[in-house]
Amino acid sequence: MSAPINKVKEWRLESGVTAQEYAKTPYRFKGINEAKKNLLIIPAVSSDRRKYIPIGFLDADTIVTDLALMILDPEPYVMGIITSKMHMVWVDTLAGRLGTGYRYSSGVCYNTFPFPNLRDKQKQTVTTHVYNVLEEREMHSDRTLAQLYDPDKMPDGLRQAHHDLDIAVERCYRSKPFTSDEERLEYLFKLYEEMTAKEKSGDLL
Repeated sequence: MSAPINKVKEWRLESGVTAQEYAKTPYRFKGINEAKKNLLIIPAVSSDRRKYIPIGFLDADTIVTDLALMILDPEPYVMGIITSKMHMVWVDTLAGRLGTGYRYSSGVCYNTFPFPNLRDKQKQTVTTHVYNVLEEREMHSDRTLAQLYDPDKMPDGLRQAHHDLDIAVERCYRSKPFTSDEERLEYLFKLYEEMTAKEKSGDLL
């Protein structure tokens, strides 16, 4: 047994009961999350210069490090929601920071975000716009996502695809257009209050 694996075994033996069980197989990860079809990857850190965090789909056999977060086998519309202006307003307000960049986390940014209650037709509409965004990216496959989402170099077609997606997502919340990020944030916080109030009342039952 190699030295690194021996160190893992020793650490697990000196830890709690659950970790001690895994000391029997120190060469294996303690927990393995596997996607069946694909996964949605979200960088843990992203520049605050970007209008959108570059989120995307990867194959199911991709190994994701702790430099990113992932959602296993999501419906495509989920990407549309979390890459929208509505979600970015939430992230800009609540996310931690590394320097001036965003530190995205599941607990603060994703789990607290008030997702809209989508009807099937709305899911289909958002999904169509997600595919439009992905198609625009493919048209510039010679560039990295970092280059595509540089606000000074973002292709006009990709910028327009995201704008159209933003409008589609906002219509899932309400028919009246939002006039500012402040109005978007105020609306989201009201939804968050309603969401947490329901959770509290459920706990009391």
